Amino acid sequence: MTDDGQLIVRLGELRTEHRDLDAAIVALGEGGVADQLQLARLKKRKLRLRDEIAQIEDQLIPDIIA
Repeated sequence: MTDDGQLIVRLGELRTEHRDLDAAIVALGEGGVADQLQLARLKKRKLRLRDEIAQIEDQLIPDIIA
């Protein structure tokens, strides 16, 4: 598999985990008395995933000099 292929696979995995975390955050928030520490950890992880997704997308999309 090429480097781009590996990046695309990893990107799909990260997006799936990001979606799952989003659902977990919503479910935890709707549960009434939410564990604020756990909620903060999930949100922090979600932000890290978003940053990693953006980094991989930047690697896959070549810079265009205007």
